[in-house]
Amino acid sequence: MASKADFTDEEWEQLRRGVTGAGLYVSLADRSFFDTFKEAGALAKHLREARGGSESELIRELAEGRGTGFGMTASPDEVERGTLDSVRSAIATLEQKAPDQADAYRSFVMEVARSVADAAGGGETGESEAIRRIEAALQGA
Repeated sequence: MASKADFTDEEWEQLRRGVTGAGLYVSLADRSFFDTFKEAGALAKHLREARGGSESELIRELAEGRGTGFGMTASPDEVERGTLDSVRSAIATLEQKAPDQADAYRSFVMEVARSVADAAGGGETGESEAIRRIEAALQGA
C-alpha cells in the first residue's frame, strides 16, 4: 500500500492540493458569507474523519496535512485552475506509482467536494459545475 514516503515532496503537494482544493473550489463556486463557514466546517470534518477512518493509509496521510495549498490572496480563478491541474497531476502520478490507490483517491476527492456542496444546502449551479469539472479532471479529461 502506498504512503507519503513513496512520493516526492512535489507529488505529495499535488495530491494534497487536489483534495483540499476540491473543497475550496466548490466553496468559492457559490460565495455566500454564512455558507462559507458551513462549508469550511464540512471540509475540516471530512478530513478529520478520513484521518481516523479510512482503510487507505494514503488517504489517512493526505487527510493529516494542514492548509489548502493556496494562499490567502488566491483568486477564485487561481483556485479553480490550481485545483484541476493538481487533480490531473495527482491522478497521473497515482496511475504511475500506486495504481491500486487511484480509485480511493478519486472517491476521496469527490466525497470532499460533495460534502462541501451539501453543507449549505447544495444544488447551486456554480457548485454543480465545479463538481462536474473536478470529476472530469479525476478521469483525466
